This record gives sequence, structure tokens and C-alpha cells, in this order.
Amino acid sequence: MAEIACYFFDTYAFCELFKGNPGYKPYSKDISIITTALNLMELHYGMLIESGKEYADLIYDRLKRFCVEVDDEIIKNANLLKAHHKRRNLSYVDCIGYVIAGSRNIRFLTGDKEFSDMDNVEYVK
Repeated sequence: MAEIACYFFDTYAFCELFKGNPGYKPYSKDISIITTALNLMELHYGMLIESGKEYADLIYDRLKRFCVEVDDEIIKNANLLKAHHKRRNLSYVDCIGYVIAGSRNIRFLTGDKEFSDMDNVEYVK
């Protein structure tokens, strides 16, 4: 039996998936997902603005089971990453996700151009 691929979904990846971006179709089934409550916070806000509270709450509630904890070491390492790449416009939330993906040996799924050339990134526009 083949091993199921696991990805860390950043907020960008979720948004594109829900918009129906064909590039994200391969990530819509037969995979395992992790993310953080911080990513869901960003997604919820975007959905709240675009689609209203009911839909935003529904999406948040469906995805929260994929959330992993953000511990102190992840935060410290995310800050090191951000400081190391200070010329790039990396968000704190994305740095946390990238570090979590690396710590779990899974790919960081994003369409954020700031991560496009970094190791361990599955860049899909």
C-alpha cells in the first residue's frame, strides 16, 4: 500500500483550493493535511469578508481538526528564519508553518512567491 503524502497547508494554499484553482486539485484528495490555528485565523478572516460569517465558521470548524500545536521552539525557529530572510516579505504565520513542515519532514504547500525558491516547498501558483 502506498504511503499517503502529507503537506503543511498555508493560508494561500487553502484559499486557492477553495477558489477552485486547478493547480491545487491534486491536493484536494488522497493526502494528509496539517496546519495551525493561525492559518485558520487568516483563512477565516478572508472567508468572513468574501463569503460571510456562516461560511467562514463552517470552513474553520471543518479544518480545525488538522491543526497542530505551535510550541516555543517552533516560534523561536520561525523568528530565526524570518531574521535570516529579513529582505523577504515573510509573514510570521508562514514562517511558523514552514518551520513546522520542516520539523515533520513534510512539504510546505504555498503559492507565496517569497517561498518559491526555498527548500522543502511545494510551490503552486
